[in-house]
Amino acid sequence: MENIDLSMLRHSCSHVMAAAVKKLFGDVKIAIGPSIENGFYYDFDAERPFTPEDLELITKEMKKIIKSRAPFIRREVTKAEALSLFKDEPYKLELLEAIAEGETISTYEVDGFLDLCRGPHVDHAGRIKAFKLMNVAGAYWRGDEKNKMLSRIYGTAFASKDELNEYLQRLEEAERRDHRKLGRELDLFSIQEEAGPGLVFWHPKGALIRKLIEDYWKTEHLKNGYELVVTPHIALRDLWKTSGHLDFYTENMFSPMEIDDADYQLKPMNCPFHLLIYKSRVRSYREMPIRWAEMGTVYRYEKSGVLHGLMRARGFTQDDAHILCTREQLHSEIQRIMSFIFMIFRKFDFTEYEIFLSTRPEKSVGSDEIWDEATGAIRTALETEGLSYQIDDGGGAFYGPKIDVKIKDAIGRMWQCSTVQIDFNEPERFDITYVGQDGEHHRPIMIHRALFGSLERFFGILIENYAGAFPLWLSPVQIAICPITDNNTGYCKNVFDTLTQEGFRCSLYDMNEPLKAKIKAAELEKIPCMLIVGDRDMEAGKVSVRTRKDGDKGAFTVEELIAQLKQEL
Repeated sequence: MENIDLSMLRHSCSHVMAAAVKKLFGDVKIAIGPSIENGFYYDFDAERPFTPEDLELITKEMKKIIKSRAPFIRREVTKAEALSLFKDEPYKLELLEAIAEGETISTYEVDGFLDLCRGPHVDHAGRIKAFKLMNVAGAYWRGDEKNKMLSRIYGTAFASKDELNEYLQRLEEAERRDHRKLGRELDLFSIQEEAGPGLVFWHPKGALIRKLIEDYWKTEHLKNGYELVVTPHIALRDLWKTSGHLDFYTENMFSPMEIDDADYQLKPMNCPFHLLIYKSRVRSYREMPIRWAEMGTVYRYEKSGVLHGLMRARGFTQDDAHILCTREQLHSEIQRIMSFIFMIFRKFDFTEYEIFLSTRPEKSVGSDEIWDEATGAIRTALETEGLSYQIDDGGGAFYGPKIDVKIKDAIGRMWQCSTVQIDFNEPERFDITYVGQDGEHHRPIMIHRALFGSLERFFGILIENYAGAFPLWLSPVQIAICPITDNNTGYCKNVFDTLTQEGFRCSLYDMNEPLKAKIKAAELEKIPCMLIVGDRDMEAGKVSVRTRKDGDKGAFTVEELIAQLKQEL
């Protein structure tokens, strides 16, 4: 059992679930029930949506089937036999229509439930030791909103109860850290229905954190040889014809708008704008490499069903950069970018990564020679940096190979953030060149590069990684000053003024509340440092310090506190 394939186990569990559903609700029609990451689902066409009470009944029935050790029986059938077997199942008939005559068709049966399936499955239902039905959702047949909405039951299964319990605990922890919940509780951001879905409103505290991130990002880019640019939010639609986005990306672009009898387009990407800046004058090899960076807001049409707080929005800010370099500079630039990526992430306490090298897909542009050269440059750069990586065969963009970096958060989840993409296509489309040492015009290579991916999504990841308890340098309020009585308020105001002049972000809790209420309020705001001030502190010219990390630390003068906080920063 230890060696059982989890994907097979979960797929088998989905069939057992469907068998239970058919027993309990015989009039439902079955659709598909695959295994997915961390679980499985099955789609049903039912007269009414399933309820939590239904899930309890289905779970009990599944346990009976599992206890009976019902075998999974595989049969190969002809298409005609399959059409007869599933004559009352319209979704299976639709799937069968797409199967060519003579192609192998297999069915699996468990506890009297017959399903059209390639398999494989476990030998009997008793192999399923630990499972849980999670929730019910709506899902369009084949993911097409023009089709009927089906009822989807999600579940998960593991090889042991201990593994299942660990997974459920991780889910609870993830729910506690949900950036949408914490964003509301900490008053960081919102998405307003009146304005439309997928559009983010940054509240004062969230906007302050955004500023801190942007300031750090800009400072480090300037230190590392980048120049900052700023470009418009819209452009003539013809620009997107030139870039190729209308051919490859139209479904993710908003509808055009007419201005002065010309069609304009909200930008889904920043790269064409950077190339227009490049084309504004003749460039020389002496300028290469050119590194331009922009916090550029873009707009992409995402279906409402996939929108998810900050993680998937329709308007977001890419921390975009484009490097234009010679072929000889390609390797060193990639190496430089990778070092920069990890330096930036360490600032935000991310130290574990997964790296993927995505190679040439079937549909692509450019010669084999230049693809091999670019892929080789990526390999060499990664290996020179001593970085282990996985190959995503055929996963590159149509215009060049790429590197994707996933970061691991505090509870072990991986998040796709950084991407480094080599592009031979857009320099060709925009006919950009530089004058080489030989006096001739040469085509530069373009590198697309984002570190965070999008500022909104990265902020959502940060909220969940820190569980809303931001480190001192990122906290919108760094110090809460709490007078014990009104008699201490004047002294606290002086402390507030001193700390504020030193650049610290403070909040004076001078409301007419008992001390316990003030402390609780500061804890709910997840403020890193709290100063408690009573008569004894005033007499000694000190403040009693309590930190989120270490608890009570004793009494300090304001000067001693400032020195300690600056050292931490």
